[in-house]
Amino acid sequence: MEMSLNPVRILKNEAQEEKGEIARMSSFIGAIAIGDLVKSTLGPKGMDKILVSYGRNSGDVQVTNDGATILKSIGVDNPAAKILVNMSRVQDDEVGDGTTSVTVLAAELLREAEKLIEQKMHPQNIIAGWRRAVEVALDALTKFAQDNSQNSDVFREDLMNIARTTLSSKILCQHKEFFSKLAVDAVLRLKGSGDLRAIHIIKKTGGTLDDSFLDDGFLLDKKPGVHQPKRIEKATILLANTPMDTDKIKVFGSTIKVDSMARIADLELAEKEKMKDKVNKILNHKCNVFINRQLIYNYPEQLFADAGVMAIEHADFDGIERLALVTGGEIVSTFDNPELVKLGECDVIEQVMVGEDVLLKFSGVKLGEACTIVIRGATQQIIDEADRSLHDALCVLAATVKETRIVYGGGCTEALMACAIFKKAAETPGKEAIAMEAFARALLQLPTTIADNAGYDSSQLVSELRAAHVQGKEFTGLDMENGKIGDMKELGITESFVVKRQVLLSASEAAEMILRVDNIIRCAPRKRVQDRGMC
Repeated sequence: MEMSLNPVRILKNEAQEEKGEIARMSSFIGAIAIGDLVKSTLGPKGMDKILVSYGRNSGDVQVTNDGATILKSIGVDNPAAKILVNMSRVQDDEVGDGTTSVTVLAAELLREAEKLIEQKMHPQNIIAGWRRAVEVALDALTKFAQDNSQNSDVFREDLMNIARTTLSSKILCQHKEFFSKLAVDAVLRLKGSGDLRAIHIIKKTGGTLDDSFLDDGFLLDKKPGVHQPKRIEKATILLANTPMDTDKIKVFGSTIKVDSMARIADLELAEKEKMKDKVNKILNHKCNVFINRQLIYNYPEQLFADAGVMAIEHADFDGIERLALVTGGEIVSTFDNPELVKLGECDVIEQVMVGEDVLLKFSGVKLGEACTIVIRGATQQIIDEADRSLHDALCVLAATVKETRIVYGGGCTEALMACAIFKKAAETPGKEAIAMEAFARALLQLPTTIADNAGYDSSQLVSELRAAHVQGKEFTGLDMENGKIGDMKELGITESFVVKRQVLLSASEAAEMILRVDNIIRCAPRKRVQDRGMC
């Protein structure tokens, strides 16, 4: 009897499996491709990407060099690439900056791992070496970090330098003095709370980036209703999230039989009476400003106008959450117990002009640290990118105010960590030493890429950088304005310790996770017919 040579299928028909070397290669290729994609945006001379969307927002154009935005916007199918995309998103949420650095470092680690695996080195040995390298690097980074938070003037200058460094690789690099001061002023107003929701950013086309400004009040991009007061002093504000549109009959999914048109009028009247009751309940709160997250239709708007109350509709969700924080009020949905509701307060609400638009300005709000940054610019794309850049700077500054240690940029910390790892690797017997050296080489890829993007001779500059660090000149980094190495302390190229630490840890963890993979299983797609049967 002949044996069948067909392999036994365990997985469903359309499920796919990639094993061993093929799976590993697939992971490496996907991750390295993602790293190469964002690599050209790194550093002060990095280039931008244009992202054009299709589908629902067809033709929507973004111009950006923010790593997280680029990776979020491109659809990736490779599982390893998805891990890097998620990692850059976490970096963005956690500390706001370093999204490109973390992706490039993880990709370079995997590029080094690929070479070692070709030399028949086992992934677990590589991981063991990497872990020792991370310990050494973290130790060197922590010893190198400085803390000037005791001296407020020096600390403010540190914050200014951090903002300048962050903005120097963005669209705002031409106006970095102006925007650095704007960002530092806004964050220092928070008095260490670090709650960025208190900083409201409004984007208005028109003017130039230099026309942007910081307003110490709270601006809301809304207008009061028709015939309502345009200025209110000693405002008491009721914040609500409630439908105010029941002056139209909304009887969903039901049929009403009436014997005459008069009955429909009765129905409408009943609806109107309900709305009138609701407005009276709201007025019982003794508020003179009513801000609703949802629409306010004409009839309730008219009732508010008669009562001399300013009613603002459709304050967007983000806006109303922030308003509650800033004015010290609560968002309510029912109005039966006025005594239990906490109203917001502010000294004056008035209309101000920004460009051609009228905005409402809340002055003297309860949360004194609240402020608004208005970004002006020639096109929507410029303003959006300026907003992303400013957001990065604000996040880094807020993180630095909480964790006050600083390090120096321009490839300085990467060279410092790499030299510490090379030194330790030379003293380490065993295969881990090879993996540690690979980790150090990956770290040096960051200053190499910064120099490449500026069009300088990277191998020359990085070898000079390494030599300087070995000689003990630990403040040496890349001066990209002049295309040579320089003292980062003198040049004021400062970065946040938190950002660097997060880059190191996130990239090594993500790369280790991808390196552990030896099997990729793609599930069979579910059939529509089966879905219907299962319901």
